[in-house]
Amino acid sequence: MTAKTLARYEARVRVVKAMAHPTRMFIVDELSRTGERCVCELTEMVGADISTVSKHLSLLKNAGIIQDDKRGNQVYYSLRVPCILDFFRCIESVVGCNGDGKTKCAACR
Repeated sequence: MTAKTLARYEARVRVVKAMAHPTRMFIVDELSRTGERCVCELTEMVGADISTVSKHLSLLKNAGIIQDDKRGNQVYYSLRVPCILDFFRCIESVVGCNGDGKTKCAACR
């Protein structure tokens, strides 16, 4: 494996790791439905303290999945890369096809 190939896989891993938490998946899903949310709204929806939600948002932002926009005292978050939802659809296909015993799932064709 070349250094360039390794770097590409490492970049992919950073994105996948950023998504690897139910709260972060919820945040991305919510942003896909609403377009944007402020930290205060996300904190209330998640049901965690603001420092925990801010940590999740920071991880998503550092992975390049979301972006922020400061307006006065509030920070609003939105998806930077809406195609991340294709990843969600693929995950749902895998979940739906698990255990069917087929080599290739019909949902992925």
